[in-house]
Amino acid sequence: MYFPGMSGGGGGGQTAGMSDQEAAMVKAMQGAMESCPFKTVISGGMGFALGGAFGLFMSSMSYDTPMSASGQQLVNLPLREQLRRGFKDMGSRSFSSAKNFGLVGAIFAGTECCIEGYRAKNDLTNGIAAGCITGGALGAKAGPQAAAIGCVGFAAFSAAIDSYMRMD
Repeated sequence: MYFPGMSGGGGGGQTAGMSDQEAAMVKAMQGAMESCPFKTVISGGMGFALGGAFGLFMSSMSYDTPMSASGQQLVNLPLREQLRRGFKDMGSRSFSSAKNFGLVGAIFAGTECCIEGYRAKNDLTNGIAAGCITGGALGAKAGPQAAAIGCVGFAAFSAAIDSYMRMD
């Protein structure tokens, strides 16, 4: 790759100095990374990881006081049993959060990529439409009203984030 300040001039492209086999490999890898299935899998995986970390953090915060009824029950148990139950609950909450974040990431990224490919444009409309479809799909189990609210909410959030990220 050429970066400003490097010797060798500005021409030659990204595969300058590579053999034909290396250039073909670079082209294949770039093509794979730009494909919708790859983007969907990567976004789902990163959402899963982020959701797991977020869920672990949030579940660890729920054990800060023994004043609640469940906290009082937990205090009366031996330390080893308290730790076992706490870690088991933290793991299940973390996994649940990870699944949800991964699902949202995969649906949104896959939908946005498909819309972008169909429209052949990279603009704010793609993210808004993908947000609406994602929110509607996630809210569909709870009925049409929840799907409509999810569509509007995700679309508005996506518009806000996208417009912020595109600011110059």
